[in-house]
Order: sequence, then C-alpha cells, then structure tokens
Amino acid sequence: MKLEAYQLIKNYGGFLALDGASFHTADESRVVALLGPSGGGKSTLLRVLGGLLVPDSGEVRVNGTSLPRDETGSLRALRGNGFVFQGYNLFPHLSAIQNIILPLREVHGWSPDDARHRALELLARLGLTEHAQKRPAELSGGQQQRAAIARALAPRPSLLLLDEPTSALDPVMTAEVLDVVRELAESGQQIVLATHEISFARKVADWVVFLAHGKVQVSCTTDDFFQNPESSIARSYLQGLSRYR
Repeated sequence: MKLEAYQLIKNYGGFLALDGASFHTADESRVVALLGPSGGGKSTLLRVLGGLLVPDSGEVRVNGTSLPRDETGSLRALRGNGFVFQGYNLFPHLSAIQNIILPLREVHGWSPDDARHRALELLARLGLTEHAQKRPAELSGGQQQRAAIARALAPRPSLLLLDEPTSALDPVMTAEVLDVVRELAESGQQIVLATHEISFARKVADWVVFLAHGKVQVSCTTDDFFQNPESSIARSYLQGLSRYR
C-alpha cells in the first residue's frame, strides 16, 4: 500500500491535533507504524487515514485514491477498513461471536449463515473458539482485544488500523495480542499501527511515521528510523524509551 498525506489540519476547540501533517510511504509498504509521544497526533492521524475522521483541511490518498472530504463519502471509505480501538469497543450485552456477526449482517449485508461461518472461522484462527459464547465481561483483556481484532477482520478489510492495541494489557496479554498482529502481518494483511511498543514496531513494520506536536517529524523505512532518525525529537524519543529497556 501507499499512504500519502498533505498538510492535514485537525482542530479540536483550539488544539491542533494535526498541524500541517504531511508524509508519504513507499509504494509497497505492508505495515506502517505511527510512533511518537502521547498527544503528538498518532491516534488522530490513524482515524483520518481510515476515514473515521474528516480533516479540517488537507488531503489523504490511499494507493493513489484521494479519500472523500464529506461525511457520507468518508463513511463509505470507513466501511472498507477495519478498526481496533484501545478500549475494545465490544458490545457488552453480546457474546464474542455475536459481536462479530452483528456488524457483518447489519452493516455489510451478509446472510446469517455466511456471517456465522466467517465468525467461527476467525474465532478459531485467533484461539477463541471455546470463548465464542462468552460476553466481554467474561473474557480477559487479551481475549477481548482478540475478539475486537476478529470483528475488524470479519468483512475482509483492505486496511486494518490498530490504535494502541495493547495499552491496557499486562505483559502476558500484550504478548498474546502482538503475536496475533505479527501473524496477520506475515499473512499479508495491510496494517497501520499506532503504538508505543517500539520493539514490536521494529520487528513487524517496514515503514515508520513519527509524529510530535501534530506534525510528521520523520517518515522513512523502519531500518532508517531506528538506526539514524533525521529528527532530533525522534532521537530524543528513542533514547528516552531505551533508557530502561
């Protein structure tokens, strides 16, 4: 995939979450990691790239096609992508399998049989078969996040967008979820990942976009970023994170 952004502005009540953010990736990037300090604009950029947010100004292109600038067009683009959020966002009154089936039927128009077959397929793939009938409150954090990933993958999205998928997990559950993401990347799924897990990003991503203060400070291959980032802000960020690792 190729991602391009030009002079993106997103203002929240006077706070510029994106302040002229511009970048482009290589033509065949498979996994793009959005890195940077908290509040730097990663989550906002992720939502803009996926069509969940419309920027106040600027342009985004995915594989050469500009994303719509209106809410209706953006919604159509959003339906072609899969989102996984920090808080899982599972329906608490539905079982794991029902959380997958419902969007397939109501949003994507799948038949009941096809939706159930796809849900069972993904639950098995992500190691959740025995938990299919459990509600979110009966699942561990790692299991909830895997169920959320299954739901996002169900309609076979062209792009999977992950927003800090391990932020609320302990180390064991974090490893569970990161293993799933790595396996998806190795299977060819196109992924954009906003994360603070820089060791993981280094292993799975082939391109890094580093944001701070609402601006893209660095956009380059993963190897170049971790070996010699051009930005002093990025160098300080990496030094600070590696101090106790």
